[in-house]
Amino acid sequence: MATLPAPVVVREVGMRDGLQSIATIVPTAAKLEWLRDAHAAGVREVEVGSCVPPKLVPQLADTDEVLASAKTLPGLVASVLVPNLRGAERGLAGGADLLLLPLSASRAHSLANLRRTPDEVLAELGRIRAARDASGRATLIECGIGTAFGCTLQGEVPSSEVLRLLQGALDAGADRVSLADTVGFADPGAVSRLFEAALRVAGERFCCGHFHDTRGLALANVHAALQLGVRRFDASLAGIGGCPQAPGASGNATTEDLVFMLESMGFATGIDLRALLALRARVVGWIPGEATYGSLWRAGLPATFRSAA
Repeated sequence: MATLPAPVVVREVGMRDGLQSIATIVPTAAKLEWLRDAHAAGVREVEVGSCVPPKLVPQLADTDEVLASAKTLPGLVASVLVPNLRGAERGLAGGADLLLLPLSASRAHSLANLRRTPDEVLAELGRIRAARDASGRATLIECGIGTAFGCTLQGEVPSSEVLRLLQGALDAGADRVSLADTVGFADPGAVSRLFEAALRVAGERFCCGHFHDTRGLALANVHAALQLGVRRFDASLAGIGGCPQAPGASGNATTEDLVFMLESMGFATGIDLRALLALRARVVGWIPGEATYGSLWRAGLPATFRSAA
């Protein structure tokens, strides 16, 4: 009997991490088209927005409407970023499938980003867990440990601190945890070492790798995590996004390039690359003048390409 390709989930984060990092405000109608077409192409996990005050991130002021539309698409896991309990309550009310709470391992970055220390964020996570449980909803809570490989503000972030916070997030009530190279300091060797240690702490509750392509190593870092058995990764269509604390850096791992690499390696993403490339072209048209990234759109699919599905 033939062995089925191993599945890998690519979570599209361009609608949140990507759009919040650029000046252009994409109309809600275009976002809903993006959502529908991504789903039609086979994308099954999307970070649709952020539950923060619209005045702080006007690019994501329509998150509630986008989330409501996402909930109509069969089989789609819709996640929202929540910085605090108030945001979590909003996400729960909207029926989000997953709440993603960012927790920076860098104290300096945590204070700049959330105006809380890492341990204060852990305490907020406990309150979010209590609210989720009281709501009776099946919404998952993911705590993403950011600046896990270093920080432009603080510099070195000890791996011992990353692992302490990882365990602390699990103890505070996170259903699952993930690691993020927020400012693009990671390399494949560092990924192998830290992810191996993180898997020893979290086991099956470790769920995702989030890499930025700041120094051109996002896909190499994904490969290092794949070797350890990680099977979910964040990516952004056209590579949009980034971090305000890494000025001039390119954005997230590029969705279409990542899917191409995975499918070429024999992993099944369930995503139609041709449909994804067509969607990429439309998204780029909605953000004229903004920096976009990626290689596959330039060269196209090779004649030898065969989907793993």
